[in-house]
Amino acid sequence: MTSLFFQISSIFYIGLIMIIYFSKKKINTLENRIYRTLIIDVFITLIIDMASVYFGIVYKDSILTNPLAKLYLVAIVSWIILFTYYIIVISSRKNKGHIEINEDENISYFNRIFLILLAVFFGSSLLIFLVPLEVYSDGKMMYTFGPSATISYVIAGMCIILWILILIRNRKKLENKKYWPVYAFILLATIAVSIQFNFPDILLVTSVAAFITFLTYFTIENPDLKMIEQLNVAKEQGEKANRAKTEFLSNMSHEIRTPLNAIVGFSQALKEEELPNSAIEEVEDIITSSNNLLEIVNGILDISKIEANKLEIVNTEYSSKKLMKEVISLIQARIGDKPLEFRTYIDEDIPSVLYGDHVRIKQIIVNLLTNAVKYTKEGHIDFKVNTVIQEDICRMIISVEDTGIGIKEEDMNKLFTKFERFELEKNITTEGTGLGLAITKSLVELMNGKIVVQSIYQKGSKFTVAIDQKIVQKDISELEQELNTEENQIFIAEGSKVLVVDDNKINLKVAARLLKDYQVDITLAISGQECIDKVLNGEEYDLILMDDMMPKMTGTQTLQNLKNIIGFQTPVIALTANAITGMRVKYMKAGFNDYLAKPIDRNTLNIILSKYLKKKTEEVIKDVFIENNEEPNLDLSILKKQGIDVEHGLELLGDEETYIMTLEDFLNESKTRLPKIEEYRIQKDMANYAILVHAMKSDSKYLGFMKLADLSYQHELASKENNNAFVEEHYDELMNEVGTILTIVKNFLGK
Repeated sequence: MTSLFFQISSIFYIGLIMIIYFSKKKINTLENRIYRTLIIDVFITLIIDMASVYFGIVYKDSILTNPLAKLYLVAIVSWIILFTYYIIVISSRKNKGHIEINEDENISYFNRIFLILLAVFFGSSLLIFLVPLEVYSDGKMMYTFGPSATISYVIAGMCIILWILILIRNRKKLENKKYWPVYAFILLATIAVSIQFNFPDILLVTSVAAFITFLTYFTIENPDLKMIEQLNVAKEQGEKANRAKTEFLSNMSHEIRTPLNAIVGFSQALKEEELPNSAIEEVEDIITSSNNLLEIVNGILDISKIEANKLEIVNTEYSSKKLMKEVISLIQARIGDKPLEFRTYIDEDIPSVLYGDHVRIKQIIVNLLTNAVKYTKEGHIDFKVNTVIQEDICRMIISVEDTGIGIKEEDMNKLFTKFERFELEKNITTEGTGLGLAITKSLVELMNGKIVVQSIYQKGSKFTVAIDQKIVQKDISELEQELNTEENQIFIAEGSKVLVVDDNKINLKVAARLLKDYQVDITLAISGQECIDKVLNGEEYDLILMDDMMPKMTGTQTLQNLKNIIGFQTPVIALTANAITGMRVKYMKAGFNDYLAKPIDRNTLNIILSKYLKKKTEEVIKDVFIENNEEPNLDLSILKKQGIDVEHGLELLGDEETYIMTLEDFLNESKTRLPKIEEYRIQKDMANYAILVHAMKSDSKYLGFMKLADLSYQHELASKENNNAFVEEHYDELMNEVGTILTIVKNFLGK
């Protein structure tokens, strides 16, 4: 009975593997399902093998010996075909990762393969039972031979040939551990056949199959599901904590910004009053301290946005020199009386107009310079901006070098870590949260830039940032004129009616005080319901500033109720301290016309009011003419009725006479400009095409042809990128708008 030694050993370790395998939770993949069948199959095959050998030796003349021997051959064929199916599955290109049972559409492909192999199995099994099988037994050993055994050898040989073909096809993946059992089987099967050929009493085939099954267990992807469940729980808890943090930051932002709105608002208003010099200095100190607090709040919110991958990069055209001038002015104020020499160098070749997120670039530079000021007690700070121009890209190389405390070598790796501050005991009086550099690095990377740090402890540091910006071919005076119409100009909007809705009475006072300078008629409402009642009572407004977080009825709910009122078309601006990431998009989607964050920034307020409170130009012109005993010409109202933004044109050109002269110039220029535009389009000369549509865009802006200006700008950008397809696709749209404008102008001028 020594012939059964290998089978007994095999059934022992296969039994242990079965206990381990079936006692653990498993991912329900096709690969696991096949292995489950494979391990059961080899266990049954071992039992049948031992039974056939036992009957063949002990009861060699029993009628059960031959059927048991044939059943054993069928079991071996079963294992071979099942293992073949496993190899096909792990090798198929359709097996993208794990194939979940009943979840992947490719499962039908493998089902078809399985049915083919199943047909082969049943066909070969039927032949094995139908053809003769000889059993040799001398009471000490037994083995089989004959047609029935030959069929099993042929099936096994065909399967092994198929494996080899699969290996050749997947030769680039041969290092994959999933193929280890295949290599092992080919090697061990060859050895086993050789041994049994010379020593028929040593039965190794089933033991080889058992060992390969055992080895396969360690190659299948079968992670610990308990660990996965723990990780999922931890992930869910982490996401819950992150949501709680975001909610906390949102609430914190609102709660801090609400009193800051009052502090900053009243301080700005006081600064504009006639006060003693000492009082003015105290007011400026209040504003400075408030801005410092606001910077801390914004820093924390920026970190939240960065962690949530929601920090927005908003690209616009901007004046590079104006940006640098603002930064220098701001840092000079922060240096104050410190014994520091602030040395600056701005490359004269830097393009006047660039396209990018100037707000974030300014934030990067200010963060670096502010750090230099904080940690440099004496000596100098060098601020340099060099440029490298390549085609339409300007690479700005910004460096900030100081003679400050420097950074230890062991601290360099922690330099951009959140809330990290070095040698706190020595710099206990230094302001800051340790967020500036972490935010700076994230902003630089978001704009696909690079930041490098060089430092010698106790001698100073140098930060270098490289950021690419797109060059805009625009006259700087044109850009400055556009910017000046939006910022830093408190215009008179006398006669305009503004309703401010807020549940906080101090916020109402702040808004009223800031709006007072624009000479608008201000109405205050303490709740959303009061706002609705005023509109229902027939009160009309040119603009509504609406707080959102109000009791009983939020600003968003109030807006929805207002829109249900027939004929309501008043622009509504979300005026809120909720300034966390994505709020602008959220409020715009909710139906608000625009968004204004608290504390109210004067420049942003100018932009909002200039956009929605059009100056009563006709009334102003009329008053001027009456004072001079001249008859006013109010025919411009004809253009207004046809969608021309006349007020915008008058703001830029100054008076009605200049506006009308410019209209005539536009009409005359179009006679030569339009044929050339057509010619350049046909010739696909995008460079010259861009120049002409750029000129048409500029003229259109000056005259208030806003749709034509926008279409021209789109064509300008496309032609600069040599995007001829866009020009061709949208050319008719551009020309139709040109035709409409020219018809309006001709009728107006009587030509």
